[in-house]
Amino acid sequence: MSEPESPSGMPDLSSLMESAKEMLSAGSKAAEEVVTGSAGGGTVSVEVNGRWEFQSVSISDDVIATCDREMIEDLVLAALRDAAANIEESQLSAPGGMDLSNLDLGGLDISKLLGGE
Repeated sequence: MSEPESPSGMPDLSSLMESAKEMLSAGSKAAEEVVTGSAGGGTVSVEVNGRWEFQSVSISDDVIATCDREMIEDLVLAALRDAAANIEESQLSAPGGMDLSNLDLGGLDISKLLGGE
């Protein structure tokens, strides 16, 4: 999908700016969203927001009573991995998601701003 062109043949910057605002708004919403990762059938859970700030860890009493230290560590690690996968999926599926690889800027090259050469 290409950006509409202005009468001068240049990309329509107002449309480009509107798209950028929408992406920033979606990014802000994604940063505030809290997702949960879990393991052991929900006996261990971790909450993380879109800024990758971990909010909480919950371990059921049954796990603490019946599992050894190594098993609990494995369950916490699995819950962390699940939370990371969930937040990534959430961000990529958000409107204007974080995957910028297919962004059409109407010929405008901003690769240097994004860290490219």
